[in-house]
Amino acid sequence: MRALVAAPGRPANIELREVEEPDPTPNEAVVEVRASSLNRGECSALQSAPDGWRPGWDVAGVIAEPSAEPSSEGWSLEAGTRVIGWSNGGGWAERVTVRSDHLAKLPEPVSFEVASTLPVAGLTALGVLAFCDPLEGRRVAITGAAGGVGRFAVQLAHALHADVTAVVGSTERGEGLPELGADHVVLALEPEGEPFDLILESVGGSSLAAALTRVSPDGTVVSFGNSSNEPTSFDARGFYRRGRPTMRGYFVTHELLDGRIGSLRFDELVGLVISGRLRSEVDLVVPWTEAASAVTALLERRVRGKAVLTVGPS
Repeated sequence: MRALVAAPGRPANIELREVEEPDPTPNEAVVEVRASSLNRGECSALQSAPDGWRPGWDVAGVIAEPSAEPSSEGWSLEAGTRVIGWSNGGGWAERVTVRSDHLAKLPEPVSFEVASTLPVAGLTALGVLAFCDPLEGRRVAITGAAGGVGRFAVQLAHALHADVTAVVGSTERGEGLPELGADHVVLALEPEGEPFDLILESVGGSSLAAALTRVSPDGTVVSFGNSSNEPTSFDARGFYRRGRPTMRGYFVTHELLDGRIGSLRFDELVGLVISGRLRSEVDLVVPWTEAASAVTALLERRVRGKAVLTVGPS
C-alpha cells in the first residue's frame, strides 16, 4: 500500500512511498483511510524526523478489517462501518491500524473531512477546558485561538457561558472568531491586565510567561503546546505571590494511550457536530499527493482552523 513518510530533503520533508500493509494486534482494527487532518505537532516533527518515519494521528474512513477482540466497552465494528479514530502514527496512509477503544461510528451526516479534524484538536479542547469547572461566568483566555484546538475551545467555552478572550497573531487570523463565540479578540497576551480564571496556553515562550502573570489568585494555566519553539523565562515570585494559582500540562496522546479517554469522547464530539453546537473550521482540503503544500501552509501559519488530506487513488 502507499503512505506518506518522512523524506529529508524533499519538499516539506515528505513523500508518498510504498510501505508494508498494517499488521493489527487482536485489539486493533484496520481502517481504510478516507481523510486525515494535519496537526502542528506532527508537521513540526517531520522537519527533523528520520527517513521513513510515518506521521498521522487523525483518521476518518471505513473499517477494512474488524478487530479480533471487542473494545473495552464490549462492542466491535463490522467491516464497512464508517468511523472516526486516532492512530498513534501512520495515519497518512491508505490503511492504518487503530485500537478498538480509539474508534467510534461516524454517522452519514458528518463528512470524512470534517470528522478527521476532531480527534486531536477536539479531544484536546475538551481536556484543557475540564481544568475549570464550572466555566459559567469565568474569564477564559485562549492563546493560538486561530488554530484547530483554539477554534474548538472558543466554541466550547462560549457554550458553557464563559467570557472568552481569543489571542491571535494577527488581525487576519482573528477573523471569524467572534462568530464562534469569542467575546474579545486580542493580538497578544500582555503581562499586565485583568486576571483570567483559566488560560489555555499553546504558544510557549513569552506568551506562557505572560500567562503566569495574568492568572487569577486561584486560577489555572494549562500548557498544551509550544508553537513558538521558544523557552520560557519568568519571575517565579510574580506567580506564587498571586495566591494559589496552578499550572498544569496536558498532552492528549498520554490520555489516549493510558485509556483515560477514548470512544465515548469521540461519540461526544460527533454528537456536538451533528447538533450544530460545534463547527469544524476546515480552511484547507488537498489530495494527499499535495501533502507538502498543506504541511508548509500549516507551519507558515497560513491555515485558519484545520487542514485536511483526502486519501485515495490519484
